[in-house]
Amino acid sequence: MEREISICDIKGICIGQAENSSAGTGCTVLISKDGMRAGLDVRGGGPASRDSQLLNPLTAAQFVHAILLAGGSAFGLGAANGVMEYLEEHDIGFDVGVTKVPLVVQSDIFDLTVGDKSVRPDRAMGYAAAKNAMEAPNYKDGNFGAGCGATVGKLGGMDTCMKSGIGSYAIQIDSLQIGAIVAVNALGDIYDHKTGQKIAGLLTPDKSAFRDSVSLMKESIAVHENRFAENTTIGAIITNAAFDKSQLCKIAGMTHNGYARSIRPVHTSADGDSIYALSVGDICADMDLVGTLAAEVMSEAITRAITSAETAYGFTSAADFNK
Repeated sequence: MEREISICDIKGICIGQAENSSAGTGCTVLISKDGMRAGLDVRGGGPASRDSQLLNPLTAAQFVHAILLAGGSAFGLGAANGVMEYLEEHDIGFDVGVTKVPLVVQSDIFDLTVGDKSVRPDRAMGYAAAKNAMEAPNYKDGNFGAGCGATVGKLGGMDTCMKSGIGSYAIQIDSLQIGAIVAVNALGDIYDHKTGQKIAGLLTPDKSAFRDSVSLMKESIAVHENRFAENTTIGAIITNAAFDKSQLCKIAGMTHNGYARSIRPVHTSADGDSIYALSVGDICADMDLVGTLAAEVMSEAITRAITSAETAYGFTSAADFNK
């Protein structure tokens, strides 16, 4: 029997967040002190990432210790230094004799046009998120962590986009647990995967109604040399099922079906859409089942990111738009 659980009910992983609300940026870290198997699938054309090659099945590392989702675009990649600092202080990492090296993989969204472009996730913010994860887990959906400065529907520029956030959803079937967490910062529009109804995205110039992003794209076949490249939806699947890196890369790829059900257009050259798949348990489960479920929970997590977001920085949330 399938039932909903909290993303925080999945054992073996701790989630912490830190943000600068006035500047409109933040970070969310997922930590496994004993190490977790992980895979990655990147479909967008403009990812900002750090140490992603650790998750290539051909590389030596079989475990990583943290996945960091953050804002700041490439400027925010320094936040991983703070996560590493905290983990090293607590003797967490790959033992190299003289110390333990924490393996931290990071992906960032572009939120520089939302609040203060000069403020980005840095070492201090990464350290704070890691400390929260390990000492006082504080994960919440909405305008928190990596979702602090997230927006969607940007094909017409920032003047007609909407506020988004970070969202999560998790289920349990028998002993199998699987959950998704996602910071939704898409170029495209967002649709509820259950009803097909548009719930956020590109607005008309007077901001009174939705406009369809794909229809807008069809108005001209001309090449856009400087398309608004201020996007990227980044997320992670967490499961207590036992898989290796290659299997997790496949599950991450299948999870992109969840993006495709909920975001249109998706995986464009102006997005950096990335999904991690993380294994933190030893439950025996079918890979194809988990990949199929992963796409479903990811779609619902995208919906939750939209419905939990609050109006901020002059951008309307779905909750206020639909009043």
